[in-house]
Amino acid sequence: MIETKGYAAQSADTNLAPWAFERREVGPHDIQFDILFCGVCHSDLHQIKNDWFPGIFPMVPGHEIVGRVVKVGDHVKKFKVGDLAGTGCMVDSCQVCENCKKDLEQYCLEGSTGTYNSLERDGKTPTYGGYSNTVVVREEFVLHVSDKLNLAAVAPLLCAGITTYSPLRHWKVGRGHKLAVLGLGGLGHMAVKFGVAFGAEVTVLSTSPKKQEDARKLGAHNFVLTTDEAQVKAAMGTFDFILDTVSAEHDFNMYLSLLRTDGTLICVGVPPKPAEIQPFSLLGGRKSVAGSGIGGIAETQEMLDFCAEHNIVSEIEMIDMKDIHTAYERMEKGDVRYRFVIDMATL
Repeated sequence: MIETKGYAAQSADTNLAPWAFERREVGPHDIQFDILFCGVCHSDLHQIKNDWFPGIFPMVPGHEIVGRVVKVGDHVKKFKVGDLAGTGCMVDSCQVCENCKKDLEQYCLEGSTGTYNSLERDGKTPTYGGYSNTVVVREEFVLHVSDKLNLAAVAPLLCAGITTYSPLRHWKVGRGHKLAVLGLGGLGHMAVKFGVAFGAEVTVLSTSPKKQEDARKLGAHNFVLTTDEAQVKAAMGTFDFILDTVSAEHDFNMYLSLLRTDGTLICVGVPPKPAEIQPFSLLGGRKSVAGSGIGGIAETQEMLDFCAEHNIVSEIEMIDMKDIHTAYERMEKGDVRYRFVIDMATL
């Protein structure tokens, strides 16, 4: 077994603290890479607090992981020692179901294996995430990372990046489309960058007037302050797509009114309570509400390659491991532009 250092929550009622644990030895199809940077996702906080479902404790969060390969199994073909590597929200799947065969491992019919707070395919061994110094992952779930980009700023692409890239690609959002991005946070700022890169006319929808200047700097063409009735009225019926990144409660019916006929509101944020949608909000314009969850491994690699080609990374604020709870507090207040990343050298 591989002795590993990390930060873990021992229960939903305790804070993260240093914790020593063991990872499996590198098998024939495994890759071990030492973690250099790990992004901080809001879902990390949700899961250690049991906000969504009962967790598996002790829990080591983190699923936006980048580092350098230190060991490969005998049958590994795509990586060698010294390569840069990344792992996102999944570390395994059944690999044989209909969805897995279509490169949709995130929708594995038997359930994909999460990078943390999950069980390995044996159904009993917990997975531990990227708030640690090293990780062992099957080759099929390890991604190549370009050395052309700021590695720390690449880390959030493994979740925030692919979560927004995947739906924009699936719905073929691009030139000739008017795209609204609802919420300008960790997900929203990546949606703006991708939407602009794909050629869409991008508008940011936000409750915060302070975000207008940031939206412009990120490349957005327009900004709508959704607390301003006049601005909302002027935007009604104008968007082909709304990418909804908001994880707080909000009025879906109001945002549906901003869609054109046959428009689609795509949910990637996860509010704490179910949405209340009036049927007339959909009937009056044949509108759709859809959802999307991360992306498959092939698509995630495509996204990373696209980012390397177009010089796209996340806007980040680097933190030390010991400052994770302060980062969580600020994240809950929306006080981050736009993703915290842990320098794992501080572990």
